[in-house]
Amino acid sequence: MSARAAETHRSARPAAASKRLRFPGTTMNKLLCCALVFLDISIKWTTQETFPPKYLHYDPETSHQLLCDKCPPGTYLKQHCTAKWKTMCARCPDDYYTDSWHTSDECLYCSPVCKELQYVKQECNRTHNRVCECKEGSYLEIEFCLKHRSCPPGFGVVQAGTPERNTVCKRCPDGFFSNETSSKAPCRKHTNCSVFGLLLTQKGNATHDNVCSGNNESTQKCGIDVTLCEEAFFRFAVPTKFTPNWLSVLVDNLPGTKVNAESVERIKRRHSSQEQTFQLLKLWKHQNKDQDMVKNIIQDIDLCENSVQRHIGHANLTFEQLRSLMESLPGKKVGAEDIEKTTKACKSSEQILKLLSLWRIKNGDQDTLKGLMHALKHSKTYHFPKTVTQSLKKTIRFLHSFTMYKLYQKLFLEMIGNQVQSVKISCL
Repeated sequence: MSARAAETHRSARPAAASKRLRFPGTTMNKLLCCALVFLDISIKWTTQETFPPKYLHYDPETSHQLLCDKCPPGTYLKQHCTAKWKTMCARCPDDYYTDSWHTSDECLYCSPVCKELQYVKQECNRTHNRVCECKEGSYLEIEFCLKHRSCPPGFGVVQAGTPERNTVCKRCPDGFFSNETSSKAPCRKHTNCSVFGLLLTQKGNATHDNVCSGNNESTQKCGIDVTLCEEAFFRFAVPTKFTPNWLSVLVDNLPGTKVNAESVERIKRRHSSQEQTFQLLKLWKHQNKDQDMVKNIIQDIDLCENSVQRHIGHANLTFEQLRSLMESLPGKKVGAEDIEKTTKACKSSEQILKLLSLWRIKNGDQDTLKGLMHALKHSKTYHFPKTVTQSLKKTIRFLHSFTMYKLYQKLFLEMIGNQVQSVKISCL
């Protein structure tokens, strides 16, 4: 081969190789182009499918498949789309609904009225079915509402019941107890006797609290400043409007050992006007407890308190029931913290009386009997047990009785004398 021919051969090989290399590249470009077109179609299809959604429909006139719009919630399909017209939808009639995009030619009929122990959570409309939910205190089991389970003594609520779920109970662990049947109350911790300066005399279990005891000073922690009977005996002596020297007049006219000036000043500093009279009379009664004239008062007050204890002290209310009773009283409420302290420091027979005393002081020494009458009037609202309602009625009736009024006259008014009575009238 000549040099020129060899050169021609060398220059021709790259050209041929170049043609062979371009062919696969052209094929790849075509494939890439097709992929992009397909992707574009997919994106458009996805976008169209999102809003409004489509469905395939065979058009009998053109024998073509069309992509028709689905009907929105609250409507039904009146006519499929054609090559010329879009899908025609119409509104659902009253008591019928559709709640999603669809292709149905009829709406769904709303569920009938709610069943027993249910209420209408959402009323039926064109886009939603009627929604019923179980009333408070019940839950749905298959198709019926059943009352929430109540945990028995020794068991506490770990999950409160809801309209969809029953109450979950669990046995109280060591150191906790529950002495009531309740669908809401959890297990409560045993009282730590040492915190109150008391001794543990009986260890609690799952159904009973620790039993504490101690000396007289520690057992006075329940100390009720003025009992219901003392309030009933003393209240008539309290003027509606106070003069600055009212307490001094009362001190001077009470028979027997006088309350000293230092004690009077201490009472004035610590208590409101009306409470000052109560505390003064209580202190005077204590200082003269050995005198015959005061013994009669103490004896009758003790008889009165025994009757009140018989009427109201046996109620043995749970924590929740005590809280309901305090909520039913007008004015400022005795809070859960005070109730908790009372249940730990006082015997069950004293708890109501202690809480009533706290309520009276918290509300500017309001008349406790009037508060109890208010509570009794609203007893149904607060779901008092029948025994509590009866106890309140008997207590109020007893303290309002004509016999009590006669005791006021005989044991107190005559003893204090006309001078204090005249001062009281002049204050009105």
